[in-house]
Amino acid sequence: MKKIVKAAVLITVAASLLSIVSCNGGSKKAKGGASSAGGEKHYKFGFTCMDQSNPFFVLIEKTIREEVEARGDKLISVDPANNVTRQIQQVEDVIAQNVDGFFLNPAEAEGIIPALDQLKSAGIPIVNFDTEVADMDKYVTTYTGSDNYNAGKVCGEDLVKKCPNGGDIIVLDSPTMNSVVDRTNGFLDAIKGHNFNIVAQQDAKGNLQVSMGIAEDLLQAHPDVVAIFGGNDPTALGALAAANAAGIKNTRIYGVDGSPDIKRELASSSSLIEGTGAQSPINIAKQSVELMYKIKAGEAVDPRYPVPTFFISKDNVSKYGTDGWQ
Repeated sequence: MKKIVKAAVLITVAASLLSIVSCNGGSKKAKGGASSAGGEKHYKFGFTCMDQSNPFFVLIEKTIREEVEARGDKLISVDPANNVTRQIQQVEDVIAQNVDGFFLNPAEAEGIIPALDQLKSAGIPIVNFDTEVADMDKYVTTYTGSDNYNAGKVCGEDLVKKCPNGGDIIVLDSPTMNSVVDRTNGFLDAIKGHNFNIVAQQDAKGNLQVSMGIAEDLLQAHPDVVAIFGGNDPTALGALAAANAAGIKNTRIYGVDGSPDIKRELASSSSLIEGTGAQSPINIAKQSVELMYKIKAGEAVDPRYPVPTFFISKDNVSKYGTDGWQ
């Protein structure tokens, strides 16, 4: 009798243990940071961009986060504030959190390579957005971003129409940012052969405050420039603040982004802002997410997915509105 009772107890304990194991086995870690519950995989992604004080990148991060979290997944976001050394360290920290993919926009195209090496070694796919990294084909699974060359080109074409006799101009670029380099090249190619003289070309780092300080000095030396080209809208707005403070009245200022702030200036008849090569951060963000999930599903993706750019001026700004991004 004792043997029968003892056997019954052992069977009950074994059944309980089997039940616990079965319950715990319903949610288990998949490869990388992915987990599966009831057969549905969930992912954890990393995100970094050059500077989240820029409204363009604020909206990209917000849109990517919303799209990822709507699928029940997680986004770990870091902001290097335009410091590539900090960005490399932050990427290392996120890799240690066992992420399944990375949305990446570099503070410096060349400088970010140590972080790309680590991502590659960890087997983490990269969706590179807005600004191409150096040696992209070696590191990046796919890229999506604006047609930056065209964004600068349409600004140059407008300047040629508005100033057919040419004149002195200032260019505020950012040579470590491939997106701004492409925009600047598009602008310069468009004005080539039209009697424009570049009196100064300096690195404004894509930052409003930096641009304002540089433009203040340059406008003291060259108050009669017919135009200023900024590599993005914050740069153009910094140049605008400097021009307004100096009492400049006849300079045309161009930017690239199509931000609400620049569109509000375009809607004002008294502003020196002449136009912007517009892009859509919302479309870039949504395309980035779509591509990441295709990669995780094992689907083939192309190396590049360009997003169209176009010109917004005082003449057509009402079509796009001033309250948000297009």
